[in-house]
Amino acid sequence: MSFPHPSAQAKSLRLVSAATALALGSTLSFNASAESLGIIHVDSTTIDDRFEAKREEPSNINVISGETVDESHADNIQQLLQSVPGITTNWGSGESLKIHLRGVENQGFMGEKPGVAVVIDGVPVFERTGKVNIDLDNIESIKVVKGGASYLFGDDALAGAVIITTKRGAKMAGVKASVEGGSFGRLKGLVRGGFAGDFGSGHLQLSHTEVDGYYEDSSSEADYANGKLQLYVGEMSDLTFGFELADRAKNSHGAVAGVTAAANDPQSEDPTYNDYANHFDVQLQKYFLTFASDFEDESNLMLNVYQFSDDTKYNSAPVDSTEDDYGYTNDYSQVQRGFKAEYRHPDERAAWMIGTDLRANSYDALVNYLDCADIGSYTNCASAGIGGVHSTSDTSEGVYAFYGELKVRPAKRLTLTMNGRADLIDLEGTRSEWASAGWPPAYAWTTETDDKQFEVGSWRLGGNFAVTDNLDLYANGSTGFRAPTVKQLFIGISSPTMRTNPNPDLDPEQALNLEIGLRGKLDALGSLEYDLALFQIEREDFIEASNGRYTTGLTNQFENVGNARHRGVELSINAQPAKWISWDLAYTYLNAEYTDYEDYVLSVMDTNGFAPGGCIDGTWTNVSFSGQNYCQKALDNTGNDISRTPNHHLNLILAFYPTENLTISGEFDSTSSYFADELNQLEMDGHSTFNLLGNYDRKFGSTKLSIFGRVDNLFDEEYYNTARADNDDNEDGVYDEEDISLVVNQGITVSAGLSLTF
Repeated sequence: MSFPHPSAQAKSLRLVSAATALALGSTLSFNASAESLGIIHVDSTTIDDRFEAKREEPSNINVISGETVDESHADNIQQLLQSVPGITTNWGSGESLKIHLRGVENQGFMGEKPGVAVVIDGVPVFERTGKVNIDLDNIESIKVVKGGASYLFGDDALAGAVIITTKRGAKMAGVKASVEGGSFGRLKGLVRGGFAGDFGSGHLQLSHTEVDGYYEDSSSEADYANGKLQLYVGEMSDLTFGFELADRAKNSHGAVAGVTAAANDPQSEDPTYNDYANHFDVQLQKYFLTFASDFEDESNLMLNVYQFSDDTKYNSAPVDSTEDDYGYTNDYSQVQRGFKAEYRHPDERAAWMIGTDLRANSYDALVNYLDCADIGSYTNCASAGIGGVHSTSDTSEGVYAFYGELKVRPAKRLTLTMNGRADLIDLEGTRSEWASAGWPPAYAWTTETDDKQFEVGSWRLGGNFAVTDNLDLYANGSTGFRAPTVKQLFIGISSPTMRTNPNPDLDPEQALNLEIGLRGKLDALGSLEYDLALFQIEREDFIEASNGRYTTGLTNQFENVGNARHRGVELSINAQPAKWISWDLAYTYLNAEYTDYEDYVLSVMDTNGFAPGGCIDGTWTNVSFSGQNYCQKALDNTGNDISRTPNHHLNLILAFYPTENLTISGEFDSTSSYFADELNQLEMDGHSTFNLLGNYDRKFGSTKLSIFGRVDNLFDEEYYNTARADNDDNEDGVYDEEDISLVVNQGITVSAGLSLTF
């Protein structure tokens, strides 16, 4: 079995082992006996986050409670996660977003995986776009585990994991109805009914949200139906069935091309700014069944089976200057099925957990021609006809994994934790399409089937030392990995028109995380809890197209071309110095840069008819692609900042409680400048915003009335939600700020609502 970059791991393991041995030796000399130190428990799980214990945890984690989620009345999960240090989310508009941690994979902005494992009720959720949709009214808790987390979650946990647990239990008994409205035509209604008894509990929740949207053609609708049924099987076991159904429709994301357009047309009314993909119709279905049993010796068994499906239809390749006209229709279907089992056993001296993770996933796509106006010259649209098939692809993925954790307490105040996981990933892909040769192209229908297997090991070694009853020192080293996709391995064989050669010899991407931190309480300042962490992530062998991720015109190949280093400091403080006031602070310093990225090709349109070899100057090359001429230049991105990773992010929330029924809170969020591109030629200004929230709760007998009002971006700060660039997008022969794809923030946004629970 192969293990991640052994030279780096060996060096890191020696450092971690030496530090652990030193701490162990010092502690044992102070306290040579470990008798009667209390039971050790293993709290790590990939199934059901029902175990809560940060005291002995060797990694940096943050938890957002369901109560906090409910009281925030957020429109999207980004508004919640921005209060977590280390979160570097990619949010454009709407409710879905791509979650990033510590700047890992922030350079990607298409449908790439996010570099973070997202797990909802034990179900590893990955949607077509790499984003995540979740009903915010159904969240019991959000746990963010930072650092390589493949030792538990396997593929794509390069920078950590976000574990979401949905609501359940007796507290859901009764009836709740709520309604709210807000800016840009936002309306939302919700109704929930639940029961609880000696035999179990359950609830059903329905909600509908619709938004006209700030941007042109950005209306959206979302319908959710979710629920849980928990049955008690004897005194120490329970069986839980849960489901969530989502039916979502969304149009434009509001992107415009360039800073001039952003200033003159922030709502993206010009049809030439049509998003590449639009008119989404998304249906998501999640089902799971979990059995949990506790035994008299405090050991625990959990079994979990699940299915998550994503059926997405959308249009792509907009026809220039024509509103709502696109070249292709796309029908994407994804089904993830799996089985997990975990057994954990506690003890006074050592506790352990073993688990298995089996997955059978399928990803199918059908692309049809919709309009030949702009794509006819370089596709077979004319021959196939409108409605004809452009391509089909079918991918199957099998995952066979075993994992475990060992936790020991060699001395009274020292707990050591060791994790390991072994993954076997089996990929098979079939793609059929009209492939071309020469120019003008001659087309032939081709079908290719390819397969590949990967064996990858992951680990974590860490410790927690209780310096005092209110202060812990923790440290760990851990790994994360991401296996190549079928597209990266075989797209050249399958899709010659893309001018991308296959590379079946790709290795999995690897990440090594080193972290040390302090976690504690200060009773002298009232109730104050803090967590300070220093981290470094060494990312090796990350996969890029050999000439740049989105480069046009050159023959490309996906290769293990890049290395990166992410260093930073994260600080979180939660304090309530008096009954009438509390405050929460989250600060991140992040320095994320490429340590090896030598081959990036910048493309600009040849607008002046340069002769071959005479493009602009001697450092540029003239190339032809699909009948158009480009000027291209090879650049070295080594030492550049990873795009969209600001050095500083500060979030401060101050809450006042003037009465027992009323809460008024203000949130200050500030981000420093960042680069929109990997070339570091286009720098975007930082921004600071202020949000205001009021909650009023009052009980009348058994009925609870809740009223809220929320104002986001109270001072109407002008900034961009997203900014990304890679080439001469407007084809004017120059790469500058007019080539940035921008989503302008919608400005001041107001929402209000009320709910009744009885």
